[in-house]
Amino acid sequence: MTELRTKKDHPAAPITAPRLSAEPITAAPIRTASITAPVSEAHGTNGEPGGARPGLTLGVFDSGFGGLTVLRELLPLLPGSRSIYLGDTARLPYGSKSRETISRYALSSGRFLQDQGADLLVIACNTATALALDDLKRELPIPVIGVVEPGAEAARASRVDASVLVLATNATVQSRAYTRALEALGLNAYEMACPLLVPLVEEGWIEHPVTDEVLRIYLEQALTAAPSTDTLLLGCTHYPLLEPAIRRTLERLGHTLTIIDSAHATAHATARLMAKHFPALQAATPANGTNSTCTFYATDSVEKFQRLGSHFLGRPLDRVNLIDLGG
Repeated sequence: MTELRTKKDHPAAPITAPRLSAEPITAAPIRTASITAPVSEAHGTNGEPGGARPGLTLGVFDSGFGGLTVLRELLPLLPGSRSIYLGDTARLPYGSKSRETISRYALSSGRFLQDQGADLLVIACNTATALALDDLKRELPIPVIGVVEPGAEAARASRVDASVLVLATNATVQSRAYTRALEALGLNAYEMACPLLVPLVEEGWIEHPVTDEVLRIYLEQALTAAPSTDTLLLGCTHYPLLEPAIRRTLERLGHTLTIIDSAHATAHATARLMAKHFPALQAATPANGTNSTCTFYATDSVEKFQRLGSHFLGRPLDRVNLIDLGG
């Protein structure tokens, strides 16, 4: 069932979307998987060749693959940095879990990355940001940034008097995190839960008639309830992969909206935060990022993570390490 909330929190009439389920893809029980990659991979006790530690280590986590879109945007902004990415694939999806469970998962992921040497943590997951950001800021001794506020600020910058439509997961919409962030900036917010989009993306159905039809249903309903909106905020890190399909659907529906990618906005906000806390590193200067090193961890299905993750990151993954964070 699709849920839409407005500034006054009056739900629109519900619609019934196609019930789709993706068949699971099983991965072989291996520890690592390797292919050629243009991003240098870290080795050694601290993740660097010979164990040498760079000046800055960035920790990024998501419940799965989507947060790699944030890392993809970050790499060109942070030349020479070390990045550690954790995909908590054994415990996804976060969107169907309680706030308490999501907070517990997020804290265990954040602590793992801190233990690996992270100097700054990016919660590259809208659901975890909405429900666990304050807990991580309170519990961890390192700077923490999420994806909600950067996305809201980017929407504010795109229009002076904007009404913003947010597409997100059920849990993110129910948290009203984007509504609060946008209203704090003087914007009207309309949040639309789109629970079918994540499984479609993770099945690789980016350019597929079923995905086009699901997008048409969601956007038609949202634009009927919020006809004055001029900005669309992608409130899930999976959704940037659907941006071309979203643009096509909007064109067919006769609507022209400014699309805000929260992954892109978060990357630039992270670069600014790093420049603030680590000014000597000149981290906010754009560069090609090819000298950066990346280490990838997943809590399940490393082969699937490697295969799908390459689409989210926009380049092959050299190695994915399997870890166990518990239940």
